[in-house]
Amino acid sequence: MMRTQRIAGLTLALLSVTLVDACHHKAQPAPTPTMTTAAGPNQDSIRAAQAEAARRAAEAEAARRRADSIAAAEASMRDAANAATMLRSTLTAMVHFDFDMSDIRPDDKAILDAKVPILQANPQVMIRIAGHTDERGSDEYNLALGERRAAAAKKYLIEHGIAESRIETISYGEERPIAQGSNEDAWAQNRRDEFEITSGGGNLRRP
Repeated sequence: MMRTQRIAGLTLALLSVTLVDACHHKAQPAPTPTMTTAAGPNQDSIRAAQAEAARRAAEAEAARRRADSIAAAEASMRDAANAATMLRSTLTAMVHFDFDMSDIRPDDKAILDAKVPILQANPQVMIRIAGHTDERGSDEYNLALGERRAAAAKKYLIEHGIAESRIETISYGEERPIAQGSNEDAWAQNRRDEFEITSGGGNLRRP
């Protein structure tokens, strides 16, 4: 009887331990899996990159426009300088004369004609016409001949609309030759009128 009771007690004890262990090791719910996705680009970073690209593009465009503007201004200045040089060259172009003559030769009228519109477009310009001769003849005669040559060119310009007050004349006779030698080639070069801009030639305008 006692033995039976002990066995029963042990059986109950084993059952209790088994139940406790079973409860302790009861299956725990599986952890909820973490859903992971590939992280996309940060939208603020995208906007910042776009803004930076736009800023650089705007700076590049502004620099291009500045360069174009500078190049255009430089080209305009070169054109203006070249034009002024050409206008000055036209105004100072010489005319020549036949031996012992003060009449304007037909081929030299075109030289004077080219001066007229420039003088008309630049009313501030004043000029001086200097008459010259070759070495033949006396000093007195050549001074008078040089004066007649200067006066002939002045008269031509006045007749074509240029105010007399804008033109002065002087004669150097044979004193200032531009070609040396006692031959027809040198003499022909020295029989001339020279034209000098005495004032108002700083900003010549095209006709």
